Amino acid sequence: MIEGMLTGLSAALSWQGILYVMMGCLVGTFIGMLPGLGPITAIALMIPVTYSIDPSYGMILMAGVYYGAIFGGSTSSILINAPGVAGTVATSFDGYPLARKGQAGKALALAAYASFSGGTLAAVFLMVAAPLLAKVSLSFWSADYFALMVMGLTAIAAFSNRGQFLKAVMMTLLGIMLATVGIDPSSGAERFTFGSSDLLDGISFLLVAMSIFALSEALSGVLRPDQKKDVAAPSSKMGDLRLSREEIKDVAPVIGRSSILGFLIGILPGAGATIASFLAYATERNLARGEKKKQFGQGSLRGLAAPETANNAACTGSFVPLLTLGIPGSGTTAVMLGALIAYGLQPGPLLMHDNPDVFWAVIMSMYVGNVVLLFLNLPMIPYIAKTLALPKPLLTVLILFFSLIGVYLVSFNTFDLYLMVGFAVLSLILRQLNFPMAPLILGFILGGMLESNFRRAMMIADGSIAFLWERPLTLCITLVSLALLLVPLMDFLRGLKRPAPEAELSDNL
Repeated sequence: MIEGMLTGLSAALSWQGILYVMMGCLVGTFIGMLPGLGPITAIALMIPVTYSIDPSYGMILMAGVYYGAIFGGSTSSILINAPGVAGTVATSFDGYPLARKGQAGKALALAAYASFSGGTLAAVFLMVAAPLLAKVSLSFWSADYFALMVMGLTAIAAFSNRGQFLKAVMMTLLGIMLATVGIDPSSGAERFTFGSSDLLDGISFLLVAMSIFALSEALSGVLRPDQKKDVAAPSSKMGDLRLSREEIKDVAPVIGRSSILGFLIGILPGAGATIASFLAYATERNLARGEKKKQFGQGSLRGLAAPETANNAACTGSFVPLLTLGIPGSGTTAVMLGALIAYGLQPGPLLMHDNPDVFWAVIMSMYVGNVVLLFLNLPMIPYIAKTLALPKPLLTVLILFFSLIGVYLVSFNTFDLYLMVGFAVLSLILRQLNFPMAPLILGFILGGMLESNFRRAMMIADGSIAFLWERPLTLCITLVSLALLLVPLMDFLRGLKRPAPEAELSDNL
């Protein structure tokens, strides 16, 4: 093992290794900032380039593109509220409010520090316990995944303010319903397509995310310009990049917890950075007390650090099943699995023994890649943050352009643009009625996985719901989910017992 680590370290620290890491981080960051071009597209574009180089350096390049793209997605989430990558949706909940408060520099700097910490800590976990954790991840059945998805949905409690829990549940159900549009993967029947061939493939995540976050934000600025003056903050309000000692002490435990959570979620095939970021955000909000809890959704540093740490840790964790079992944990690692096979390598338990140079080069390059990502992006933050200093009409036009072009380039279907505008208008109406939008996107993301795992679990259990308590692991996850749901319910019941304030009574009258 020591010999393999030294071999990987020499490859990662060679001039070719550093060059390919830097190239991958730069390309990934740039592509990640563009809505519609996520890490899968970025890595797919890199495959022809890697054919002509050594497999070790090819994998180093693709790994750099992967975590670079996740970091780039965070930048667009913070600056223009346009999360083009599902794993950075939760970043926008507090990152964008911070940017609107004139603290875009601090938000981007914290995102860089959190990404670096999450990725580095996860690389340590990967190096130490990859084979053992791979066996643990294989012990998960469909019933466990279904229970895990349910636990992910309990995060809606974290995205609803006081008195909004029922609205959050309704939005989650709407998101799950939207996820069912298209052809039923089991029976082949059409669901909610209304006879339209444009809906046979379902609704893409990018379309929903762009419409309810970026496009509705831009339309809101056009329709009600007086309320959006702070969107185009002048350069003098970009804020300081430095974090105070108190702020570092505040977010340090969050980064530690989210690194562990993100890595553990990342090693589960099919879970990935999206669930990790949502669960980390929900966990920190539930752990926060008093004023700290009220800051979530309003520009909380904890709320920004948690998902940013978790999504990078999950990216690193997703390499555990890929390298040790040959099982892709996400769409991105599936593309990388194809690249490994194209090299003539066999991913799986024997990769560590047969090709230690490739196995350890990828792991060691993660340390280098995280350092490169940090030092490449920190000096660029003042220039990136100046995006917010653009004149408001120009910024609105840019958001509209990137949103619409990003969605169109994925499908080349004008129907998606009409659907996108429709969702944006619906989102505007729901926002006016004080419905939270985050639960909708959470339900939409988890809806497909929830359904497929529920079906498989029911088939294995011969149609009995008893699979929820027959296995100790499933039962534990289910009990945790129930406990997480009981917290807002107890708050709601306690609120009923308290006398209503006079102002509220007069309003009701």
